[in-house]
Amino acid sequence: MRVLFIVPYVPNLIRVRPYNLIRHLAARGHEVTLLTLWSDQEEQADAEALKAHCHRVIALPLARYRSLWNCLCALPNSMPLQAAYCWSPHVESQIAHLNPRTFDLVHVEHLRGARYGLAIRNLYSASYDAQPPVIWDSVDCISYLFEQASHNSRSAFGRLVTRFELGRTERYEGWLVEQFDKVLVTSQTDRQALQALHASHIGHQAPRITVLPNGVDLTYFTPTDEPREADTLIFSGKMSYHANVTAVLHLVNEIMPHVWAERRHVRLIIAGKDPPRGVRALATRHWPLVRVTGTVPDIRPYLRQATAAVVPTPYGAGIQNKVLEAMACETPVVASTQAVTALQVTDGQEVLVARGPVEFAQQVLALLEDEALRKRIGREGRQYVERHHDWSAIAEQLERTYQDAIREHGSRSRTGRPSN
Repeated sequence: MRVLFIVPYVPNLIRVRPYNLIRHLAARGHEVTLLTLWSDQEEQADAEALKAHCHRVIALPLARYRSLWNCLCALPNSMPLQAAYCWSPHVESQIAHLNPRTFDLVHVEHLRGARYGLAIRNLYSASYDAQPPVIWDSVDCISYLFEQASHNSRSAFGRLVTRFELGRTERYEGWLVEQFDKVLVTSQTDRQALQALHASHIGHQAPRITVLPNGVDLTYFTPTDEPREADTLIFSGKMSYHANVTAVLHLVNEIMPHVWAERRHVRLIIAGKDPPRGVRALATRHWPLVRVTGTVPDIRPYLRQATAAVVPTPYGAGIQNKVLEAMACETPVVASTQAVTALQVTDGQEVLVARGPVEFAQQVLALLEDEALRKRIGREGRQYVERHHDWSAIAEQLERTYQDAIREHGSRSRTGRPSN
C-alpha cells in the first residue's frame, strides 16, 4: 500500500507511536510518504533520519510564534487550542499539490493533526472524483485527559488551561469521530470516552472506533546480565508533560517520605527531557537522594541499572510507554492504578499496583527488600510485553485496518454513499 502519513510533530524515539508504525509498515513492504512539522534542528535531523524508512519525507518548519498565533486566533471561536496549535498553511499548500491518486490511504495522527485530515477531505473532494480513505489516529481522548488534569494537575496554569479547553475539546472530539473513514485509539478507556462524547454532543451512536495499542521495541529495550544498583528507583518520561510533572511531585512529596522513613538511602532518578523549574528544584532540596538528569541520549542504561521503576501517575490517557519500556528491560514496576488501566496486567504478577501514597511506598519497599520478587516481576513483565505489545504484531493489525478502510471506502464510493 501507498500511505500518506501526516504527523504534526516529528516521529522519533520519544514520539514512539508514529516512529515505530512507520518503521514497521516500511519493513512490511508498504510505501510511506511522511508529511511532518519540525520546530528545531534536532527535530529536523530526526526527520532526515526517517528517510531511511520512508519513500519520501516532507518536513516543514513550524515556528513557535506561528503556534502562538494559531492559539490567539482560536480564542474567540470554538476550536480547541490543541487543534489549532500545529496548523500551518504551508502544510495545507503541500497537501493541495499532492496527487491523491498516488496514495491508497491517508493516516493522520493526533488531535493536533486532525485539521489536516479535514483539509484533505475538503481539498481532494473538490478537485478529484475519487479520494483515498482517511484514517484519524486520535491516540488518546484528549478530553478525558483534560477532565482529569483540570482537577488533579499540580500546576495552577495547567488546571486553568485544561478547564478553559475542556468544553471546546469535548465538542470537537465528539464531532471529529464521524468525519473520517476510521478512528484509532490506544486503549478501550479512550475508545469509551470518545464514544461517550459523540453520543453526548452529536446524539447518536458513534461509528466504530478501533483500538490499536502502543507497543515497545523489543529488540531495543532488552534486559542485560549486568547487576542493578541497590536501592535505586527510576521515573522516566518527557518532563515537560503536565501529567509527568504532577506524578513526580506526588512521588517525591507524598510517597518517598514513607520510603525514606524505612530505608533512608533509597535514591530516585528522574530521567527525561525538559524538566521544569519545580522538578529541577527537587534535586536541590533532596540532594543526594534525588537526581534530575534532564535529556539523556539513551534511557536504557537507567532502566537496566535501576532496582525498580516507579510510575505513580495520578491521571492520564492511553498507554504509558514508560511502563512498557521498563517491563521490556525486565525492570520491575510499581504503578498507580491509573498508570496501568489500559493494560491487561494482574497486580502481583507482571506489576505491583498501588492505591494511595502509603500503599505505593509499601509496594516499593516490598520490591527493595525481596530480590526473588524483583526478578519474578521483571521476568513476567518482559513476557507480558512480548505477548501483547510487539510493534510487529501491532503494525500487522494496522495493515488489516488499512485494508478494511480501503475496501469499505471503495464500496461506499461505488454506491454513492458518503463515508459517514
